[in-house]
Amino acid sequence: MRFVESSIVINKSPGMVLSAFTNQYHLKNWWGVERSLIDLKKGGLYALVWQSNNAMDFVSTGIVAEYLPECQLKLENVAYFNPYRPVFGPMELMVLTTPEDIGTTLTVVQNGYQYGPHWDWYYNVVKDAWPQTLVKIKDYLEKLSD
Repeated sequence: MRFVESSIVINKSPGMVLSAFTNQYHLKNWWGVERSLIDLKKGGLYALVWQSNNAMDFVSTGIVAEYLPECQLKLENVAYFNPYRPVFGPMELMVLTTPEDIGTTLTVVQNGYQYGPHWDWYYNVVKDAWPQTLVKIKDYLEKLSD
């Protein structure tokens, strides 16, 4: 099955880097997530909502399979809702942080992409988006004071 993997080094601690994916304040400031429901226990819900003009534009949900506060967030049964496409899923998303001498390597791996015109569109969008998204996280986190 197809997957997308992207990595970047960020001059912050692993815990701080992972909090960019688990803290609503950070999610809103670097990714534009308007609302979230994140229950960081095994089997907990992970849901993100992007909206404009008081309407939900995009929703991403998943179930927490594993959460280690300093190094890993693994989501299973990830689904993506886009008002212009069918619902995509189920997929998996893994967010890993690895300490380095100069900060933290952040690696994101998303898999479970199927085949067909809509899936091909989604795969190509995500393949291009994750590297750009990681640059946004890096820029945001490195501007924060420790």
